[in-house]
Amino acid sequence: MRRRDFITLLGTAAAMWPLSASAQESGRIYRVAFLTPSLAEPTLLNELRDNGFSEGRNLEVLPGGLGVSIDRVADVAASLAKASPDVIVTASEPYLRAIQRNTRSIPVIGMTEDMVGEGFVASLAKPSGNITGMSILSPELDGKRLDILIEAVPGVQKIAVFAESRITLPRHIEALQDAVRGRGIGLLVTNVARRDEVLPAIENAKSSGAQAICFLATPLFSINAGALIQGVTNLHLPTIFQWPENAEEGALIGYGPRFMDMQRARARMVVKVLRGAKPADIPIEQPSKFELVINLKAAKAIGLEVPAGIVLRADKLIE
Repeated sequence: MRRRDFITLLGTAAAMWPLSASAQESGRIYRVAFLTPSLAEPTLLNELRDNGFSEGRNLEVLPGGLGVSIDRVADVAASLAKASPDVIVTASEPYLRAIQRNTRSIPVIGMTEDMVGEGFVASLAKPSGNITGMSILSPELDGKRLDILIEAVPGVQKIAVFAESRITLPRHIEALQDAVRGRGIGLLVTNVARRDEVLPAIENAKSSGAQAICFLATPLFSINAGALIQGVTNLHLPTIFQWPENAEEGALIGYGPRFMDMQRARARMVVKVLRGAKPADIPIEQPSKFELVINLKAAKAIGLEVPAGIVLRADKLIE
């Protein structure tokens, strides 16, 4: 079976996975905790509400788990685990790892680059533990993003690759370096750990000759990214980001699955857990649909003429 067919099969199976025989219990308050860098989770909460779980009626969202910086993850994870919610929703490897260190029994819905490769689950089809969620194929997609950026910026010779030091693995960077070897393109690898380090690092990268920036997949660059996008636009640097929505926010290019779709998929898993399903019985999902969004307004603002060939391949253009 081809890999893409397998991924599609998993997504279909997950969508049809039977819910527990019992629905919501009358009079019960279901308790959900988040541990994410996002300041809010409206898409996921809206999906829960559409499935009968709403705040003020039968759903309580534990405080303190939204907008958590990576420096606070360990303490917040311990606090949330002690509160024993019905389910914990988290994202990215350090956040999920922190929860895993604190509980092996509370159901957890996570989202990381590779749930199997990072050791969180035994397999895509049978997670076999208290964790399930999304594998978002980041290493493969980051390589594709780099290729798209090279095509979008004709003649580019040096690209800054921005990575989060506590998430991106060395082998991930090495694969990108191997991909451009012999193509006359140098990669300036820049590791950062906090959002306040990013804009100064971008200025340094431009001073060092970087002509474009590939932001690797991590919430540090893609969540609440408005100020970051404006900063690189002011420096007239072409960029590519993890999510199509980032281009809709003003970045030059976004490529990957839609973040909203990933959120809805995680919400469906949360619903299954609240209705009695065990994470061990909910298959890991992977994205099967990817979108290329190009912001031609951003291209004009930085003085870049995007080649017609890649414009024609875009799923959406911002004009």
